[in-house]
Amino acid sequence: MKRYISASRVEGNASRQAHCDLPEGTYEREMSKEGFFGPAAFFYHRHPPTGWSDFSGPLRPRAFDLNRLELDDTTPWAAAEVLQNAHCRLRFWRTERSMPRLVRNADGDEILFVHAGSGDLFCDFGHLRVQAGDYVVLPRGTMWRIDTAARLEALLIEATNDSFVLPDKGLVGNHAIFDPAMLDHPRMDAEFRAQQSDTRAWQVEVKRRNAISVISYPFNPLDAVGWHGELSVVRINVRDLRPLMSHRYHLPPSAHTTFLANRFVVCTFVPRPFETDPGAIKVPFFHNNDDFDEVIFYHAGDFFSRDNIHPGMVTFHPGGFTHGPHPKALTRMFKQTKPGADEYAVMIDARDALDVGTGGAAAEWAGYVDSWKGGPAPIGGTTA
Repeated sequence: MKRYISASRVEGNASRQAHCDLPEGTYEREMSKEGFFGPAAFFYHRHPPTGWSDFSGPLRPRAFDLNRLELDDTTPWAAAEVLQNAHCRLRFWRTERSMPRLVRNADGDEILFVHAGSGDLFCDFGHLRVQAGDYVVLPRGTMWRIDTAARLEALLIEATNDSFVLPDKGLVGNHAIFDPAMLDHPRMDAEFRAQQSDTRAWQVEVKRRNAISVISYPFNPLDAVGWHGELSVVRINVRDLRPLMSHRYHLPPSAHTTFLANRFVVCTFVPRPFETDPGAIKVPFFHNNDDFDEVIFYHAGDFFSRDNIHPGMVTFHPGGFTHGPHPKALTRMFKQTKPGADEYAVMIDARDALDVGTGGAAAEWAGYVDSWKGGPAPIGGTTA
């Protein structure tokens, strides 16, 4: 365990409780270690920390509208590269047709987050029906394919040379947010047995070190008649998540962690009531998340902390600068106009710097960095 230099104190005109009871006319900014788990300092500014007049250079916040990408390929290995580093790879895949070949990722575990459409996934472990909002966790080495009757869109999240695990839920226990019993697994059902009757020659496209090898079989390799063990494909839908909430305190994004890898986390934002305590802020707080690059994929709903963001978009905030809500959202910092947040989004926080891929660059909204220039919100706050 790290022993940080720590000495908690209060200096000047400041609140003694983070994210609550801000001094009148101020905006809170959090500076912290280890995401939101390490020591932190909270500053109370006269102006919004994102009220810049200009921002240039590679650290600038970026956004990508993946709806603009012209994609239609039956293999996920042709998916658009959005962001990547040595430990994490984010791609966006769209197909109008069923997959004629099997695929296998030998580089690491992969999450298939279904953004739109539905289909039937066939894999080593059996048959699983998938639909929009599903997280499908595919262990490294799993053979799989999807039959779909209409367009299917998915965000692919690879844990390169790594595995996905469930987070430690600490004080709230293992059954909070979602019970492990909610994880569905494939079944060797009638549909799975029926696909085994397809005795034509099959090919398996295997990705290893991001290169594709093709293995041909004179039979259907999804021919298992049974299996046992602890390792399996699993699925959970975002509508099955039950978020942690506090009516008196705005919880940090880490409270919404869904899956973990060694060098990044996957969090999920789902609908929840807003805080009701008069002194609690009711929008995401300004923060320097200097230890992580922050990525959010917007799936569905009304994204209350961002303007001009719609489903199918991605925002990318590299670690190293202060980020937080847009000016319009700041006008509702202490009083929201509706009872709760109505959004579904996937967040990836990466320990190591992410590089923008060709797909991300092709779909970039260049004006995103200027979207904070709407002027400071009317000053709010409560007396500490």
